[in-house]
Amino acid sequence: MSLEKIKQLREQTGAGIVDVKKALDEAQGNEIEAIKILRKKGAEKASKKLTRTTQEGVIASYIHSNKKVGAMVKLLCETDFVALNGDFQELAKEIAMHITAMNPQCIKPEEVSLEIVEKEKVIWVEKLKNEGKTKEMIAKIIIEKEKKFREEKALLTQAFIKNPEQTIEELITQTISKIGENIQVASFNRLEL
Repeated sequence: MSLEKIKQLREQTGAGIVDVKKALDEAQGNEIEAIKILRKKGAEKASKKLTRTTQEGVIASYIHSNKKVGAMVKLLCETDFVALNGDFQELAKEIAMHITAMNPQCIKPEEVSLEIVEKEKVIWVEKLKNEGKTKEMIAKIIIEKEKKFREEKALLTQAFIKNPEQTIEELITQTISKIGENIQVASFNRLEL
């Protein structure tokens, strides 16, 4: 196992050298599997921190180069020390850029407006009826369509614009495991001309 491979994975995941080496050993040198192992361990660490209070943080913004669209995000952490941390501030900027590009409607899937979902359901049901689907099939399909629709509209479950293999929630979890504090998106605003 090369030192270069360990260094590369460490930079990519933000995990410690020992954790990267263990993950590569466990994955028998397979980098993709090692990344999956590191993400799982990071998620486990992060879940333990999610109940901690977040009262500090930053407000970050991003304005697109055309100066016609931009976003601001309020990202919270536990301490002012972490709020000044470069990784935390970079995360806030990345999230603001993502909001500018992807225009999420809310933070979490369960926050998507029921009114919007109901309007979409009418369209989905009509389309599925025209395709000749039975009522039972339609009911099952609608559940999955609603889940996917809510995930596409919510910030945390959207695929990160810079890495579609990772959601915003996973990006935050990765930073939580690296920094060691709870991180929460409190609110965001997007403006467009």
